[in-house]
Amino acid sequence: MSTTSVPSRAAVRRHTARGALWLAWRQARVPVAVGAAVLLVAAAVAAYSRAGMLDDLATGRFDHCGTGPLHCSRPGDGLPLLLDIAPLQYLGLLNIALPVLIGVFWGAPLLGRDLELGTHRMVLSQGISRVQWFAARFGLAAVCAVAGSGLLATVFSWWREPAADRSYGLFWYETTALSGSGPRVVAAALFGLAVGTFLGLLTRRVLAAMGLTLLATGLTVILLELAHKTRALVPPRSYLSEGIAPKPPMGDKWSTGTYGLITADGRRDSVLNCPYVSGPELRQCMTGKGYVSRYYEANPPADYWAFQWLDTGVLAVAALLLTLATLLLLRRRTS
Repeated sequence: MSTTSVPSRAAVRRHTARGALWLAWRQARVPVAVGAAVLLVAAAVAAYSRAGMLDDLATGRFDHCGTGPLHCSRPGDGLPLLLDIAPLQYLGLLNIALPVLIGVFWGAPLLGRDLELGTHRMVLSQGISRVQWFAARFGLAAVCAVAGSGLLATVFSWWREPAADRSYGLFWYETTALSGSGPRVVAAALFGLAVGTFLGLLTRRVLAAMGLTLLATGLTVILLELAHKTRALVPPRSYLSEGIAPKPPMGDKWSTGTYGLITADGRRDSVLNCPYVSGPELRQCMTGKGYVSRYYEANPPADYWAFQWLDTGVLAVAALLLTLATLLLLRRRTS
């Protein structure tokens, strides 16, 4: 008498989960390979360019250059003396563009291609649930996006280190440094993936989803950059000096370009009311018009992390909400 063993439910679940992951990997091979190639090229260029930076600094030609936004000049002809940071800035731009690229070319087809072709029905008929189908595809893509974007942000920060916040290098508040490094890059990559996945499920058309994802992610990147420039989320601080005493040095602060004069009752007026650098003219003008101190507005270097964590929080919450919305819409759009 022969007996036939019946697989347990746990074994069946493990088998279907492995099947869903295997299908997800087959779909993800191309974007993963492209991402790995980009990362390897970026790391190689970073190593070569950073070594060149260190060699230039070792010559001593930059020893007389200080911190601050003013460019360092070459002795003799007065021309700006700068390190070659153009390749570094290109990597920063790539990191800023990651949510757009990931959303358009990975997120939008992630579910959208199967839904457009109708192949999701064949996959779901193999005992794989809708949640497993989504979780395998999105989970694998999210892990790869986090790993890739995190490594690119790390490469950027390592590459920038010799030129960080120097007159001949790249300051923390410049767009490619502020938005192309740190945890913000990782959160932005997840946001782009979530936007593309949601729109791919919503439209069930890859090209339509790609176009909408380009619009949504591009607009988000632009709005965040505008928030940085206007200091809408991280307000600047005021730095005061009494009378005609020298103002606190700007150094590596991010100036708003706002300079002014303060009266005894606290009223703030434009610096143009007394347009003198220092000396008796400035003292006479301030005394005659009742000004007791001067000020300027700027964000200190510590605000780098305020910008970073605010952007990271906004993008991460948006990615989470979009992922939940995708889960809620999953059954309706795959039936």
